[in-house]
Amino acid sequence: MTDTPSGKPPAQTPRLLNNWLSIFGVILAASSFFAAVCLITIDFFREFRNPYMGVLTYLVAPAFLALGILFILVGALRERRRMLKLGTAPAYPRIDLNIPYQRRAFIAVAAGTFVFLLMTALGSYQTYQFTESVMFCGKTCHTVMRPEYTAYKESPHARVECVQCHIGPGATWFVKSKLSGVYQVYATVMNTFPRPIPASIENLRPSRETCEQCHWPQKFYGARESELHHYLPDKKNSPWTIRLLLNIGGSDPTYGAVGGIHWHMYIANTTEYISTDRGHQVIPWVRLTDRHGRVTVYQSTGSPLTAGEIAAARPRIMDCIDCHNRPTHIYYAPIHSVDLAIDTGIINPGIPFIKKQAVLTLTKNFSNTEGAIQGIPDTMMTFYQSTYPAFAKANSELLRTSIESVRSIYTRNIFPEMKVNWREYPDNVGHMNFPGCFRCHDGDHVSPDGKTISRDCNVCHTIIGQGPGEKLSRISIQGMEFRHPVDISDAWRQMKCSDCHDGSVVE
Repeated sequence: MTDTPSGKPPAQTPRLLNNWLSIFGVILAASSFFAAVCLITIDFFREFRNPYMGVLTYLVAPAFLALGILFILVGALRERRRMLKLGTAPAYPRIDLNIPYQRRAFIAVAAGTFVFLLMTALGSYQTYQFTESVMFCGKTCHTVMRPEYTAYKESPHARVECVQCHIGPGATWFVKSKLSGVYQVYATVMNTFPRPIPASIENLRPSRETCEQCHWPQKFYGARESELHHYLPDKKNSPWTIRLLLNIGGSDPTYGAVGGIHWHMYIANTTEYISTDRGHQVIPWVRLTDRHGRVTVYQSTGSPLTAGEIAAARPRIMDCIDCHNRPTHIYYAPIHSVDLAIDTGIINPGIPFIKKQAVLTLTKNFSNTEGAIQGIPDTMMTFYQSTYPAFAKANSELLRTSIESVRSIYTRNIFPEMKVNWREYPDNVGHMNFPGCFRCHDGDHVSPDGKTISRDCNVCHTIIGQGPGEKLSRISIQGMEFRHPVDISDAWRQMKCSDCHDGSVVE
């Protein structure tokens, strides 16, 4: 390409963009760029947030822009290859800024490139921010993530962004999460995702790199008082209170005595275990290496592992998540939810058998959420209108508000479309509805020299008060033996709580 003496552009020569593929790419890229600029502008000034708006702005529009640029390049390369065969391929241009039209073209291209790169940088940052947001994680894949997002909003970590726990700081886990996200998008689009979504602690980043950014185990020590309010499934919904001291203990002698529940996190000790199920509810083998290097292995006498099974297994080092395995996405059992609702006055305890009827209704097998929303009030009103017609007639508004609360409990904790409920996600804190502590502390794990992992209740907590009513008649700082609200003799000594309780038993 040569320049005329007058400095005007030379006569038109065959152009590489004169082909249908490049022209289509120009149209697509220009349209996408314009759309992206408009959507980003709207995103800055709008007062509402919508996940699908974010997807269009920061994922779809940039993707089409990149596709348009790709079409332009592919079309130009194909056109040049065709021209080479015909011998009409134009020479590469010579740039001379002393020539006015080339200088003007250069300034225009530089300005356009600057604006483009500025918008690209802004869009890339906003794309990163959007894909890391709670809205993107919880609302974009609405059907798949609705249970997790609903539980998250009601959790103690509702102000902690999802990425703080699921990714954490650093680039390595960020890249892992995005690669995993590609498959998750595919599974969602193709409707091949499992129901319910499996929970596995092996896929989580170690808690010392996430949880311990805020929670500092070395600082834990001493005991914490806790008061548990239960209501019996009788006509009066009789209250039963347990007041206890949780022996939280600590893991650093600098701040307090080492011991208690958080002794498991003592840095000088290493606790490892082998589980035989995905949910880590069955733990037949435990190995403790203490601060002096002494190793003690405990095996379940009921179902010991063979030497071959132990050799083939990969023991897991215990950390926070092995007990606090539902720190955010908590699906509360019906008994817990109804007890809490009665205790806070959301459900009126003056309604006969409301505890029992609420729990029984919540455990019904509804095929979908819409069916539950309609079925819960129908089921409960039918019971009261047939069993206590006078009460139902005189207290229709009281019944209506309490039944509405039962329906709210259902929609927060049970999602039949995803086959999600409290049974699918065991909570290992405590030992009421799931084995929890008793996975190891069951008195059945014995070492070769006869040592046993203790089952003594006082290792973890001390009951200082228990009994009917909100005000306990007797408090004992020295502690007292557990008393079951219903007389079951000494059965509770030999059994796990979860052998009878599963979060729905009201008899």
